[in-house]
Amino acid sequence: MSGDRVSGDRVGAPLVVRGALLVDGTGAPARRADALLVDGRVAELGEVGTTAGARELDAGGLVLAPGFIDMHAHSDLAVLTDPAHLAKTTQGVTTEVVGQDGLSYAPVDDAALDVLREQLAGWNGVPDLDWSWRTVGEYLDRVDAGAAVNVCYLVPQGTVRVLAVGTEDRPASAAELARMRELVDAGMREGAFGMSSGLTYVPGMYAGTDELVALCEVVAAHGGFYAPHQRSYGRGALEAYAEVVEVARRSGAALHLTHATMNFAVNAGRAGELLALVDAALADGLDVTLDTYPYLPGSTTLAAVLPSWAAAGGPAATLRRLEDPAALQRIRHAVEVEGSDGCHGVVAEWGTLEVSGVRHAELSGLVGRTIAQIAADTGAPPFEVFTDVLRRDRLGTTVLQHVGHEENVRAVMAHPRHCGGSDGLLVGAKPHPRAWGTFAHYLGRYVREEGVLGLEECVAHLTSRPARRLGLADRGVVRPGAVADLVLFDPATVAAGSTFAEPRRQAVGIPHVLLAGTPVVADGVRTGAVPGRALRHRG
Repeated sequence: MSGDRVSGDRVGAPLVVRGALLVDGTGAPARRADALLVDGRVAELGEVGTTAGARELDAGGLVLAPGFIDMHAHSDLAVLTDPAHLAKTTQGVTTEVVGQDGLSYAPVDDAALDVLREQLAGWNGVPDLDWSWRTVGEYLDRVDAGAAVNVCYLVPQGTVRVLAVGTEDRPASAAELARMRELVDAGMREGAFGMSSGLTYVPGMYAGTDELVALCEVVAAHGGFYAPHQRSYGRGALEAYAEVVEVARRSGAALHLTHATMNFAVNAGRAGELLALVDAALADGLDVTLDTYPYLPGSTTLAAVLPSWAAAGGPAATLRRLEDPAALQRIRHAVEVEGSDGCHGVVAEWGTLEVSGVRHAELSGLVGRTIAQIAADTGAPPFEVFTDVLRRDRLGTTVLQHVGHEENVRAVMAHPRHCGGSDGLLVGAKPHPRAWGTFAHYLGRYVREEGVLGLEECVAHLTSRPARRLGLADRGVVRPGAVADLVLFDPATVAAGSTFAEPRRQAVGIPHVLLAGTPVVADGVRTGAVPGRALRHRG
């Protein structure tokens, strides 16, 4: 570590953190304490005496807390390609859960990987890297080569369906369902913590409730959890939440509701109904948790607005339909009259869909503008702008979707089973600022400025609660014997530096971050260390 707070330069030597305000992640009151770190773990807390050969860090005025755990991340490729990973390291994240929303890059075969690289270009880009892994275990081995953060993986149900069924809109056969169960079982045995679904994304959306139950039975047998992006966050949201609660009830799997909110005008002020459903499930003995990000807009691909039938067969088939006049008429009726299932059953509001990134540089002038604004500037109907952009960018366009409600956001984050998750996409010219700012924004706005959560309570939401959901007994808390995944922040200044105008600005007031005692951020500067590894579930 470098800078005027630190003395000594023996990398790997014991480290004494002096005079911190310890917020240990349990929710217990903050207290002043020193911390001695030895061999990557917390060795001692309290008044630590002089330790021979130890480095020292003056933490006066700083909170010492467990490293933050991002329960909903889209860093699947970034952890392999970006050694700095500033978006997460500089806001204190030490562990990310990837494989989200039912779509990622393992397990795959060559054909499935080709489909997924195209389909997920808007989420992760298509970087130039060695794509030679095929199994969950091989992907985790790649992470073990060195990353900026620790990584937990979820088996993606949509990816499994690509392998066993393809991208067609139809029920799985008995043999295909058996194959999917085998793939989920293999992924769990290789270290996955559970299974995710994207039930508004192709092809996960084509799975019926019984299919989801059958797959979650495998997850439950390994002690894992189910993390669904359910079928709607708009019209029909409560019914969609009720379906995944039923999946958990019938399968015996624990349930983690990802980016759990109630969006769109139809759900303004209705968070209490979602939380009542969660509380009723808990009262019935189900193991339910949830995560959210502390912002109003969502973020996804522009292609996600399409109805499910238009996306069947994968990207190439979708693009063919966008050239077919008869198909375009059906699509238009779905998105502008009926409410597309891809748009959560809500009629598309073109003024809420802001282009945040494009795959092809010649479209960069669209970034920062809504579909309605582009239509007004060009004189073309919004639907024609929508389909034209999809065709020209080959479905690679990402958008911010301005559909959230502050009352709902505050209500959900205060629930005792809540965890923090960024749901941050890292690609595009103007990504959602939550990728760079979620955890600092919780601490700055919703703790210091608004008082929605107390400091100790908020830290527990971001650390021990997600660690408990993941079964990481030695992370998420600061106590003797725990892994020294730690963050030091200034409670008086911590804030998200990222904004919607400048989404890639570093968080403020987080000078030090350590993974297993190794500094990855020191005095606000990335050190270059890559001690992160794949964490493997052993159920």
